[in-house]
Amino acid sequence: MKRYIKQCLLGVVAISFITACKKDYQDPSGPSSEQAYSTPNALANAAVGLQAWYEKDRIGILYTSVASGSLLTGETFVTNPGNTDEAQIGAGGVKILNTNAIVTGLWSVSNKIRYEADSIMRRTNTIVTDKGYASGIIAYASIFKALAIGVQASFWEQVPAGSSTPGSTTNNVSFITGQQGFALAASTLDNAITAVTATPIGSNFLVNVPASVDVVNTLYALKARYALYAGDYAGALAAANKVDLTVKSVLGFNPQVTNPIYTLVTATNNIYNVVDSTMGLPVGLQPSLSDKRVPFYIATRTAKPHFNINGFFQTNVTAVPIYLPGEILLIKAECYARQHDVPNGLLQLNKVVTKTPAADPFGVGAALPPAVAASEQDLLTLIFQHRRIELFMGAQELEDSRRFGRPVAERKRNFFPYPFVERNDNPNTPQDPAF
Repeated sequence: MKRYIKQCLLGVVAISFITACKKDYQDPSGPSSEQAYSTPNALANAAVGLQAWYEKDRIGILYTSVASGSLLTGETFVTNPGNTDEAQIGAGGVKILNTNAIVTGLWSVSNKIRYEADSIMRRTNTIVTDKGYASGIIAYASIFKALAIGVQASFWEQVPAGSSTPGSTTNNVSFITGQQGFALAASTLDNAITAVTATPIGSNFLVNVPASVDVVNTLYALKARYALYAGDYAGALAAANKVDLTVKSVLGFNPQVTNPIYTLVTATNNIYNVVDSTMGLPVGLQPSLSDKRVPFYIATRTAKPHFNINGFFQTNVTAVPIYLPGEILLIKAECYARQHDVPNGLLQLNKVVTKTPAADPFGVGAALPPAVAASEQDLLTLIFQHRRIELFMGAQELEDSRRFGRPVAERKRNFFPYPFVERNDNPNTPQDPAF
């Protein structure tokens, strides 16, 4: 990954990608980087632009991460094998090639967001004199930088240690382990939390960003997620306790900028679909027939296909949560369980198990009787089960499967191979994992 990280401009023709890569994220028809980042408003617009990259059509992280996570763990299956890239992921193992467009897009757009976020934050304190406006820019850019790092660490064994040195055209970025990547995502959020704690985000900044994103709650929620993944259970628990579970924070859509998974997948049934109401879980962990989260996430009908994607991908304007209240409760449960506190872990788990749809801001509720755990391992197994149900098609399935030590047979690959767009440019690129 050079100073000018290779950008893949992925266009969609019918259901296939066309990729054309060049060694610069700069649009030659637009302003230079210095012009683009020359004013406070320009920096705010650039920060909001990170969200556009995250959720953009079939090239964005939202589509590629949900498709990858759900296919690799058997939540979904490819309905049309002519979609070669999704079909490779659905097959798994050595079938997933280094040229796979979904894998390449996930990697390249993550790098794009990281690079742009670093460019924004590097200039903010120099250009922006209003401290409340500056803390808002740093916080917003940090959200999408952390998400990009976290997604890379979820799907690759090692991730870039950072973006490249400004001014260098020969710098090759080194790699760190995925767990170190999660820690890096958490520290990115820590830096933003420090900034907004010192100077609250100004209202003059907030008018520049979508009102659907609750910035401060999102910082704490993502810090809890990635600190948990990094093994920092005390830090994750402390961050989770800061999240207001009554507040929604979502990626919003409208008729012009539509929910990409609904538009490309649900509405067409021509790429992939849910397998069935077992949600990709093995016997013994499959959801109860009375679990009300199943009909929330999976629509059923008598005609074929009998099962269809529902939930947060049911219309072209359905908003997608950045995190769910249930995720935060399950993070608390896991933090207690990993620290051998079974009673408190079970208490937090049962807040999810017994939660009704009416009691959840998004309508996600199991409405089941309380669970019982006889041991720490029983509790961890229950937490895994309910994470998979509560966060269905949430792009966290693969990391959960590995972290909870689930059998390899329950996933189609542990980690993705590294795309050739990285390997061909960066001699530091690690060897591909065997599986």
